[in-house]
Amino acid sequence: MTTSTTAALTLPAARGPLSASVLGTLLREQPRADLDFDGLADADPLGDDLQLALHLCYELHYQGLPGVSPDWEWDPELLRLRGALEARFLTALRESVPGGDDVQAALDDLLVEPIDVEGVSHYLRDHGDWTQVREYFTHRSIYHHKEADPHAWVIPRLRGRAKAALVAVEFDEFGGGRAELVHARLYADLLRAAGLPDGYLALIDQVPGAMLAVVNMMSLFGLHRSLRGALCGHFAAAEITTAPSAQRMDQALRRLDAPEACRFFYTEHIEADAVHEQVMRHDVLGDLLEQEPELAADVVFGIQATEFLEGRFGEQLLRRWKAGKSSLRT
Repeated sequence: MTTSTTAALTLPAARGPLSASVLGTLLREQPRADLDFDGLADADPLGDDLQLALHLCYELHYQGLPGVSPDWEWDPELLRLRGALEARFLTALRESVPGGDDVQAALDDLLVEPIDVEGVSHYLRDHGDWTQVREYFTHRSIYHHKEADPHAWVIPRLRGRAKAALVAVEFDEFGGGRAELVHARLYADLLRAAGLPDGYLALIDQVPGAMLAVVNMMSLFGLHRSLRGALCGHFAAAEITTAPSAQRMDQALRRLDAPEACRFFYTEHIEADAVHEQVMRHDVLGDLLEQEPELAADVVFGIQATEFLEGRFGEQLLRRWKAGKSSLRT
């Protein structure tokens, strides 16, 4: 079992013509002119093929891809395809949420949990076995390997108190200056303790498009200044919902007598994210909307899109687990 904490050893396998076209181009197995724009019309904007193709394009802006030249990051033709993929994805997200501009109501909705709700963390706390927990760790690895990185794109797009407060939250996410406490490092420790490969994106072939979409949404919002309000809304939603979810995960792991490194990742989030919630609500969003009230609808969109994609991912996992099946692709 690998214990690498650097990069995945191989590129992920293609999941259809779009991702095959991107992979072939990045490895120079085909000319750029053969990038598959025609396949866009028939592709599911939330499906595995489009989401993997978009994830590959985005990864060039993060840690890169094994065997792929860093020069592809700003290749005009690849950026043109990425833009077309993004347009399909963004349209699908906008069509899937109700919209509106009442930020306070959208935030308040996150704090109200129906009595009969059953999300992934509820299920794992009450019924999950170790195999299902390890599957969940696998899914979330592509999110937590770059935890807080997509949010950093918005820093130069903010001003004043909103910028200072968001940087304070990011400072905690990046370990408060201590490498061993960077949250992405803590998740690698969790994976290793659970007996899973901990290399960067090493598990991506097992992760379905529903999870890729959650991470792609963060990159989409972060890389576009026009979506800075949506990124801040997403970040606030993530911080508001993480603490109670982390508490349930810790309860699940204690019930299963999981290794301490697995529990530590979640206990680290319980108290920290409860504080971050207040900072994001009052200092980041409060100041941002005071400066730019016209961004209210974008903030609401970011909150709703986060809830939509996380809910869609959770429903997929629960449906398979309750049917006695694995939630992994392979």
